[in-house]
Amino acid sequence: MKTKEQIHLPGGNSQLNFTLENVDLLGKTILVIGAGSEFAVKLFLKNGATKIELIVEDYDSLLNSRLALDQIESINPKMMDFEITDFNENTFDVVYTQASISGSKRNRIIKEIKRIIKNDGILIVGEIVKLEKLVPQFVNDMFSDSDLDPLYTEDIKNYYFQRGWDVQEIINHSDRLNEYYSTNLDMLSKSLKELSDNEKSYYKKLINQISHQSKAYLKQGADRFIGFSILKAIMNDR
Repeated sequence: MKTKEQIHLPGGNSQLNFTLENVDLLGKTILVIGAGSEFAVKLFLKNGATKIELIVEDYDSLLNSRLALDQIESINPKMMDFEITDFNENTFDVVYTQASISGSKRNRIIKEIKRIIKNDGILIVGEIVKLEKLVPQFVNDMFSDSDLDPLYTEDIKNYYFQRGWDVQEIINHSDRLNEYYSTNLDMLSKSLKELSDNEKSYYKKLINQISHQSKAYLKQGADRFIGFSILKAIMNDR
């Protein structure tokens, strides 16, 4: 079952479609990690999941998630640090996260996921990756500005294997990033027309960051160094 609705995260709806086609969600308890994943929550519920938890890291994301899922009584988004959650051990059959753990906290987040996922539980993760081991300084600046610490694409399987995961599949969906950054610029252009001068001043840093990163990817060659990969792995060694 594929969905045509576009998710505005790196990778678009490719990770969600992959999950719906390759993971049996019927009767499963699922943890969704990261803002912007509300549509995934809705479809997981529609496809038979019995319980779904959604966690985000900041208050603005929490408000947005609660608004998007307001009509679903069984879903109550929560704000938590991804590396220190409130969940018990062996709670989830499936953990799903899209472009939310590719930063400096990745090691601790993966350790926490291992604690709260069941034996033989399934991890579906979308990772921002480096397509080359060494990248130019302007690309490193993009990573730094977004608190990203991407793995080199050839190192992903070994990274997860060393941490007790049986990697089933890794799929390169780097081609979807062009759409993501193009949409960023379009949304920014529309927003700027609606913002007051005071609002533009208040959000100046964020506006400049979105503009700079999107143009760097689309027009300055960063697309040769930044990619997106989807990984499916099974928990088999704590």
